[in-house]
Amino acid sequence: MGRSAETTENAPPTEQTVGCYIYGVVPAEVDVDAETQGVGDPPAQVRPVRHGKIAALVSDIDVARPLGTPQDLLAHQQLLDAAAAEVPVLPIRFGAVLATPDAVVEEFLSPYHDDFLAALVELEGSAQYVIKGRYVEEVVLAEILEENPEAASLREEIRDMPEDAARNHRIRLGEIINESITAQREADTATLLENVEPVIVMSADRPPSHELDAVHLALLVEISRERDLEQAVEEFARHRTDRIKLRLLGPMAPYDFIVSQEQGAG
Repeated sequence: MGRSAETTENAPPTEQTVGCYIYGVVPAEVDVDAETQGVGDPPAQVRPVRHGKIAALVSDIDVARPLGTPQDLLAHQQLLDAAAAEVPVLPIRFGAVLATPDAVVEEFLSPYHDDFLAALVELEGSAQYVIKGRYVEEVVLAEILEENPEAASLREEIRDMPEDAARNHRIRLGEIINESITAQREADTATLLENVEPVIVMSADRPPSHELDAVHLALLVEISRERDLEQAVEEFARHRTDRIKLRLLGPMAPYDFIVSQEQGAG
């Protein structure tokens, strides 16, 4: 008996294998469908952890399993974007995990309750939309060569020069093209913003992700005005169909308009 008790007392602590993965913060009254799934293999059921007037959307996660697969990232984003189409949501950075639901309350929801609640009130009825536009390469290059005599001259000279001898010419032509595209991007972005200004709550200019990006804007918009936004974008695109290919994405979680309080999650 005594030996058995001694063995139990000296046994190493059981290692925790399950953590609480956090997706975002929503109003406390939000219900989560029992079939809603999130990160994991197999995907785990998502549930709310409530505190006061707010709740965290969470699911169980195997802490021994590495996070960061494309499926994990997609599941995280899809969960938040689906929520944003229905209710205000504060997205939390991918990979935030705490030990237990109690820890979610004590370390995450409770310290920032009032800040989270104020942000949710501001976001009520709104979601993020993203406009991505890319120049049609052959069209924009033709415009640059037509409008810039130096670029046109360099292009002609390069054709008749050996590869090695044309190096400096190619570098200079590349500089001219980049400068021209940057100027066009700024002008087209400004024009698009003028078109959507009456519809949006807020905007954020995203850096280009490709050298031929024409516009890359994040917009906070009232969901009830989605059709107005579509019409404003269509009006902009109508006169540029040959030179810019546009996409309107959303509704999605307001990633570009939230400063997450994540000090306690991780």
